[in-house]
Amino acid sequence: MEFLKNINVAQKRVLVRVDFNVDVDEKSGQVVDDFKIRRTLPTLKYLLQNNARIILMSHLGEPKNKEENLSLKWVAKKTAELLGKEIIFIDDCAGEEAKQAASKLKDGQIILLENLRFYKEEKANDEIFAKNLAALGEIYVNDAFGVSHRSHASVSAITRFLPSYAGLLMEEEIINLTKARDAKDSSLCVIIGGAKISTKIKLIKSFLDKAQDIILGGALANTVLHARGIEVGKSLIEAKMIDEVKGLVANAKIHLPTDAVFCTNNDGTGVCRTGLIEKTGENESIFDIGPESEKLFCGIIQRAQIILWNGPMGFFENEAFGHGTRAIAEAIAGSGAFSITGGGETVSYLDKLKLTDKFSFVSTGGGAMLEFLAGEPMPGIEALEQKL
Repeated sequence: MEFLKNINVAQKRVLVRVDFNVDVDEKSGQVVDDFKIRRTLPTLKYLLQNNARIILMSHLGEPKNKEENLSLKWVAKKTAELLGKEIIFIDDCAGEEAKQAASKLKDGQIILLENLRFYKEEKANDEIFAKNLAALGEIYVNDAFGVSHRSHASVSAITRFLPSYAGLLMEEEIINLTKARDAKDSSLCVIIGGAKISTKIKLIKSFLDKAQDIILGGALANTVLHARGIEVGKSLIEAKMIDEVKGLVANAKIHLPTDAVFCTNNDGTGVCRTGLIEKTGENESIFDIGPESEKLFCGIIQRAQIILWNGPMGFFENEAFGHGTRAIAEAIAGSGAFSITGGGETVSYLDKLKLTDKFSFVSTGGGAMLEFLAGEPMPGIEALEQKL
């Protein structure tokens, strides 16, 4: 794989795949969370400092048609504001308008193309669409780690038509996540939370031979508890996953909550209490880890040298059930360990707590991070490793 920082981009049209799939207000289209944009700024600044002519392309959401609120024009405005540099929005991707705009670019100018997923050819990894995109530039740069687990035209097929390089953010993602993925010592602690164990079972299994400790929390822990024969009342579980998670039941590395915050509904207005999980009432649901589990998990965190965290410990969208997730976040931030986290909900929560800067590395990938760490194929990265 070759990297952007090792090539001359002066006076070259550089086509950059970024991940500007950010949260936007459904009515106004205004950017609500600019984390992914901010993480791309170093690459954009590098290109500007080196007199490149920049063509940005991204997707936004899962459009069915060309919905106004999923247009990247709002993202162009926000990116220009953060960068302190004019960005010209082009209401086109690979057509004549885009070609004309790209051909007229001068050194240090930036254009942003319209939402790639307004065109069905993008997700189909269509070669003709990719070739038309490639015709806009002279060099291709992938700085969109968050979509590099997808075989899409702007991520995979496009590398067949242009000299292709990894951007600064992509390089940073690979270096830091590889450190956790390939850890061979006994100092690694993996913390996995969230709703569905089906989306994270491969990740959990991939670390069974590498991690010293694996902490499970959130609703996905309920499924493992249920597989152990522990009744969890009306708590969310994935019944179809019971047989698959039975292999985790007796593993000494797996740490599960011992107590929890229970409630009869999820808005916190029902009958709520704290107690041992083994005494979950038949009409109760688990919405957060309890104080004893917090103490147990934080103690495990303190002995780790490398920590990987993905997913909340409870239904933290409701502040009444956010104490466990906050305790874990603060314990990691103050641990002194090399800490890695990622996933949209986790990152947003850290921003809210103003703890993001306390982590060694915060990935822009959600599903991409999970698949990379689990050793799954990454078409976007594999494409960069192929020589044109």
